[in-house]
Amino acid sequence: MDNKAIYKKTLVFSLRRVLWDLISIALVIGLATLGYFILNNMGQNGFIGLAIGAVIGIIAMIIILRFVSYSLKAGQIAMITRAVTEGELPDNVVKEGKKVVRERFATVALYFAATKVIKGIFNQIGQGISKVGQAIGGDAGGAVGDAVGSAIRTVVNYLCDCCLGWVFYRKEVNAAKATCEGAVLFFKHGKTLAKNMGRVFGIGLLTLLLIGGAFTGVFYLILSRFSASMAIVYDKVAEAMQNSSNPNWLTHILQNRATLPVAFAAIGGIIIWAIIHSTFIKPYVLTGVLRNYLESGMDDVPTEESFRVLDSKSPKFQKLHSSL
Repeated sequence: MDNKAIYKKTLVFSLRRVLWDLISIALVIGLATLGYFILNNMGQNGFIGLAIGAVIGIIAMIIILRFVSYSLKAGQIAMITRAVTEGELPDNVVKEGKKVVRERFATVALYFAATKVIKGIFNQIGQGISKVGQAIGGDAGGAVGDAVGSAIRTVVNYLCDCCLGWVFYRKEVNAAKATCEGAVLFFKHGKTLAKNMGRVFGIGLLTLLLIGGAFTGVFYLILSRFSASMAIVYDKVAEAMQNSSNPNWLTHILQNRATLPVAFAAIGGIIIWAIIHSTFIKPYVLTGVLRNYLESGMDDVPTEESFRVLDSKSPKFQKLHSSL
């Protein structure tokens, strides 16, 4: 199966996730509104009820999305992995995806434990690169190291997904050992990493400019039509930012009433871009990244000797390695 066919077949996972996101947001708004009306009708401060309802709704949303995201995201990675490594997918990918996840990770706790370890390993490798740059070139080297480390941390989420894909692929070995192998693949295949980073940053930046820029313009036009109604909001925000104890470039923008409409429009554009990108674009990027990642290791499975290379670079990896 090519990347386009895999993407189309597994997009259902992303669509279900965004549906659950919308349901969760509606739940928060509904509980907050309910809390407001209950306390308001009782003669109490309705805004206290709104805050209580919002807190309850956010807690419920976190719990729901934690379990739903676990099932759908892991299932999507499992099915993309199967399509890349076996060249085919079942008709009901959602049902099969959930089944594979249950077989590999018996509980939600085990899944999140694995992802936490993977993120820790990749973040420590990124921090290590920054320290090497600092040691070699002083402040200039440190700046280069920090830039590279930041770039690596940006793609950590993709790498975590790829590492989980490797864990699903290596179903004949335990998850801890497969996790170690997946981390080694990241470090071992620099060309694959560079290709992955180029794809992630290139497509991400392009879609941000096109989608985020377009919706920023739309929101700015809308805000311009209601400038009189928004005046009090702009004044409150600008006043609050002027009293900020931690001034930075963003607070300076928000302190200026003239730039607030642009800032609000940009925030709205970025939010819409994030939703569209994570739902429709990121899965396609992930398919290509995961294919490169898996193919780099399928004919060159990391060995025990290669594990030792990372022991000195990541204490989290060394701890996981020593537990095997």
